[in-house]
Amino acid sequence: MQKRIFSLLVDNTAGVLSRVAGMFSRRGYNIDSLTVGETANPKFSRMTVMCSGDDRILEQIEKQLAKLVDVRDIKVLTRDESVVHETIMVKVKVQPEQRERVISIADIFRAKIVDVSKDSLIVEMTGSETKLAACVDLLKDYEILELARTGMTGLSRGSDNITFL
Repeated sequence: MQKRIFSLLVDNTAGVLSRVAGMFSRRGYNIDSLTVGETANPKFSRMTVMCSGDDRILEQIEKQLAKLVDVRDIKVLTRDESVVHETIMVKVKVQPEQRERVISIADIFRAKIVDVSKDSLIVEMTGSETKLAACVDLLKDYEILELARTGMTGLSRGSDNITFL
């Protein structure tokens, strides 16, 4: 099973998210990650959808997405030809004597400490799926109280093949 990330340029209208998610639901496909936001042109939104499957399923997903009326453009974001990141925030329970070690882990991964309380820290980090997983793995040595993820988002590199509507 492999993962594929689709960058969809869609109309910024009510119900678009529901129609895209409904396509996945009706066909029994799972969405691993989904982010949506308005583009520089408020008439459109960018949807980044990460899903898993074999080649046949992933090709079928792309074809079905292309059939949706609201979808104006689809790009497959590959590691070599795009920049894809996710942001996570991790609340870690720490005693005062443990703070420096957690801060050191955050520094190694270029993460930020965005909140400090008497018994916890919140670490915020942006990066690739593997970078985030490595940081979370090290933070598991401490008690992770909460973890929030934004989902993957990305853009293809360079100025070729940009869709202007």
